[in-house]
Amino acid sequence: MQAVIKKEGNGIIAKLDRLFNHSVEEVWGALTENDKLENWMSNLEIKDLRKDGIITFNFNDGSGKSFDLKIRDFEEYTVLEYDWGDGWVRFELSPEKDGCSLVLTESSSKLNDHTAKDLAGWHVCLDMLGDVLDGRHKDFPMDDWAKWHEEYIIAVKMIGEQKNM
Repeated sequence: MQAVIKKEGNGIIAKLDRLFNHSVEEVWGALTENDKLENWMSNLEIKDLRKDGIITFNFNDGSGKSFDLKIRDFEEYTVLEYDWGDGWVRFELSPEKDGCSLVLTESSSKLNDHTAKDLAGWHVCLDMLGDVLDGRHKDFPMDDWAKWHEEYIIAVKMIGEQKNM
């Protein structure tokens, strides 16, 4: 399901909801343990898992380039929020009858050409997270990303045309 996107100032708030048939502990581990994280979001590496800690974004392009992202909010097994571009991304977990609910919220302070790319990326990465949790691993599906990117281009354009409320 596509993210729910709302205009906020000159930017957006986007929410992606997923329900996994896995425990909060399993999903949390996939978000915060580097050996699991690399299977669905290979650019990220947890360096210091705590509020005001660090997650490193590695370009993975052979250049060795990376930059650090500050962890803005942290509550073990519940919340992980960190800087992301000109905004932030937040993962919230809650137990459900048959597993775990994950809500990913991305805030971006301005709309630009990268906004739809980011949303498509998070969409596909959460699908990959589900696959990893189910014991399946695949390379990043560029065809899926391209399909979602086209949809998010339209959605972001529509949001950008809205007047501030």
